[in-house]
Amino acid sequence: MEFIVKSARPETLKTATLVIAVGEGCTLGETAKAIDSASAGAISTLLKRGDLSGKLGQTLLAHSLPNLKAERVLLVGTGKDAELSDRQLRKLLGAVYAVLKGLGGNDAVLALGEVPVKNRNSYGKTRLMVETLADSGYQFDRFKSQKAESIALKKLTLLSTKATQAEVERGAKHAQAIAAGMAFTKDLGNLPPNLCHPSFLAEEAKTLAKGHKNLKVEILDEKKLKELGAGAFLAVSQGSEQPPRMIVLNYQGGKKTEKPFALVGKGVTFDTGGISIKPAAGMDEMKYDMCGAASVLGTLRAVLELQLPINLVCLLACAENMPSGRATRPGDIVTSMSGQTVEILNTDAEGRLVLCDTLTYAERFKPQAVIDIATLTGACIVALGANTSGLMGNDDKLLEQLLAAGRSADDRAWQLPLFDEYQEQLDSPFADIANIGGPKAGTITAGCFLSRFTKNYHWAHLDIAGTAWVSGGKDKGATGRPVPLLTQYLLDRSEA
Repeated sequence: MEFIVKSARPETLKTATLVIAVGEGCTLGETAKAIDSASAGAISTLLKRGDLSGKLGQTLLAHSLPNLKAERVLLVGTGKDAELSDRQLRKLLGAVYAVLKGLGGNDAVLALGEVPVKNRNSYGKTRLMVETLADSGYQFDRFKSQKAESIALKKLTLLSTKATQAEVERGAKHAQAIAAGMAFTKDLGNLPPNLCHPSFLAEEAKTLAKGHKNLKVEILDEKKLKELGAGAFLAVSQGSEQPPRMIVLNYQGGKKTEKPFALVGKGVTFDTGGISIKPAAGMDEMKYDMCGAASVLGTLRAVLELQLPINLVCLLACAENMPSGRATRPGDIVTSMSGQTVEILNTDAEGRLVLCDTLTYAERFKPQAVIDIATLTGACIVALGANTSGLMGNDDKLLEQLLAAGRSADDRAWQLPLFDEYQEQLDSPFADIANIGGPKAGTITAGCFLSRFTKNYHWAHLDIAGTAWVSGGKDKGATGRPVPLLTQYLLDRSEA
């Protein structure tokens, strides 16, 4: 979908549908008053009939109002609050999109710039609007013989004032890049695991790099991983017919002397649990265990589109976790790339094993900061549900930057502690560290495990087990999170 920004009087715009806001109690803002005046009171007449009260998300479609160039006018209720929350704005936009996608017109004008949203200026409000609307149009029907019905709506025009036009345009530009990154992440996550395996993700990375001279790709295969001593990483993949891949993408958008930021994504393309096999119910959703890697690729796509003036290294830890005669057993001890030995008590705690070696590998880039993103623990879903990602790390400044980025992008995280007391749960009588810490504080002990491999740089860990996909039912699918949070973090760094 195309988004453009215009500064014009709404009654003069020729469009299939003009969208205006009405507050609860039928109160009209300046834009709605202008439309009402131009149409000889047609809006007031409609409201007097009682067909629309202005409650949040209520809609009323009016056709062929006099003296307007718009074929239709869609009234949408903004509710009674003086300012909308982000969630309320998303609900309003969802209601608008639900009507627009069912109409025959291929364009619409949104005159919603004056709707107040808490803690958001014109830029922030536009970002949220465009991301929401673009994401609403996402469809994944690649494997359906009967494709989803095509939607006529192709172009949305955002109405702004001359004073706010530059900020609205900037917000729309950033939002479209983020929405494209989210769609890419969702596509990868929704692919079936018989197609989306580590080698496939390596090819996707190469394809992404085509046409971008400032992006280099290196693929570390099984032989190279053995040479590097990545024993923990290789332990995860050894039961699978699919070979592992560590994918390294190096984006140079800043000065050569500037240290890069690093994103590390867990890319377990299917997770059976290995010998510690998972229950059959819902195991199909373990194709989403690579959403950390997918979100890194989606964020990189947004960065490429915006050509942010930063240096960025993206590391994808890709493997498939399968049970077989070659698979890792509970009780096996492996040596990680860092030299630390790990007793594998549960082969279903595999994400931290591919990540620990990848985090060690990240040291060679001398990064300013490293953020790993992983669908790591079911315990995070118990703690935070499906709305908020878990956040841990070893640097307070980095953690606050990520929390702030999450608030700004409406893609929030919540910080969990990494107190030393939790580290004791990972003690092993036979190795340097065990790969699980027992039933208590599972998300935190997973973070503690990763912290053992990140002592030489500023590091943060995002557990997206609850936020990376929607589980079960007809709405099942990848969400594209936390691409907005990560892109916002990098936007903030590029502007600092």
